[in-house]
Amino acid sequence: MNNRRTFIKGLACTLALPSLPSLAAATVVSRPTRLAFVYIPNGVNVNTWFPKGAKNTSEGLAALGGLRNDYSVLRHLEHDKAFANGDGAGDHARANATFLTGCQARKTAGADIHLGESVDQIIAKQIGHKTRVPSLELSTDPPRRSGHCDSGYSCAYQYNLSWRSESTPAPAERDPRLVFEKLFGSGNPKLDRLRRAQRKSVLDFVMDDAKRLDSRLDGADRAKMEEYLTAVRDVESRIENAEQFQIEVPEQRRPSGIPETYKGHIRMMYEMMALGFQTDATRIATFLLAHDGSGRSFPEIGVSDGHHQLSHHRGNEGNLEQISKIDHFYMEQFAWFIEKLKNTPDGEGNLLDSSMIVYGGGISDGNSHNHRDLPIILAGHGGGVRQGRVVEAKEGTPMTNLYLSLSERMGAKAERIGDSNGMFEQIS
Repeated sequence: MNNRRTFIKGLACTLALPSLPSLAAATVVSRPTRLAFVYIPNGVNVNTWFPKGAKNTSEGLAALGGLRNDYSVLRHLEHDKAFANGDGAGDHARANATFLTGCQARKTAGADIHLGESVDQIIAKQIGHKTRVPSLELSTDPPRRSGHCDSGYSCAYQYNLSWRSESTPAPAERDPRLVFEKLFGSGNPKLDRLRRAQRKSVLDFVMDDAKRLDSRLDGADRAKMEEYLTAVRDVESRIENAEQFQIEVPEQRRPSGIPETYKGHIRMMYEMMALGFQTDATRIATFLLAHDGSGRSFPEIGVSDGHHQLSHHRGNEGNLEQISKIDHFYMEQFAWFIEKLKNTPDGEGNLLDSSMIVYGGGISDGNSHNHRDLPIILAGHGGGVRQGRVVEAKEGTPMTNLYLSLSERMGAKAERIGDSNGMFEQIS
């Protein structure tokens, strides 16, 4: 009984209920704004990815065809601090390090790493107390906080998007099971392991309360509550299903819940973000699809060569065609995520209405390691963002100007982020 009370106490602040008019009477429920950053590695095929005119469509963005009014392409944003600026080679490490910080990484492979606070953490420190998880950091790569990576740079720069301080990254989680427990667990690892061993859902410990609440809801809200609880249970079930195919090893080494395919892994992590936003367990998330410089191949789409190798295409048409396939693969998964947000009710609208999602990378053309005119998409209608267009910024506009404007829309104040020099008002 004591264990059950502990679970209920932990979950009481974990499962934030959707807004239900039956309980709110005449009160207007304010929907929070959510913000996510999704990182793609190694640049894109700039010939096919970028729109040729004012319409926000291109061959590389074809997967977003049915969502044209829900996103915009932002042109001419750059990260000057990702260039060498006297530090020599290491563009992939700098691309990752600079993307959310706008700061120049100290070139070192030792413990004296130095960068800057990332935009997500700047916001989380001001509004993170409003949710159970101040910010969510995700990746499909194994975490690395030290070691020698790109051209004399610490692996900490290349494997972490989020930075809590100038010397402390916020490591990303790649195991969906651990992400789920972070969002919905009791906060007691021993009790959570016991619950999993007993094959109990996190919902099993709040169903009595949910049933009592059910009697106070009208038909529409009862259906919304059922849909909400089903979404949580559905994700939990698929994680458990993935775990069944893992070899049993000691608890501290057990690789639980990671899907076998890269596509499955990406979508499960997108699902975690969507669920975290839907339940208001968090309002800020970052997702490193793969670190810059990643040599991952894509056999499921017929690309056997490594992504990094292909990105140095030297103008070869065959290589550029392979890069386009990879671009399309990543865009398909992103479109799936945006569709999911759009199909998830949130108040009188949907989650996409109250979200701002930045998708892009710190390199434009991988062959030249160009950090100007970055491939950037801003999706969602949160914060009054106007969509369905190509936004032409002035050449040389720091990417961090966009972050200042997004921070303001999240209710966080920042006089400057990295190398920002003003607000990016064109998104209004």
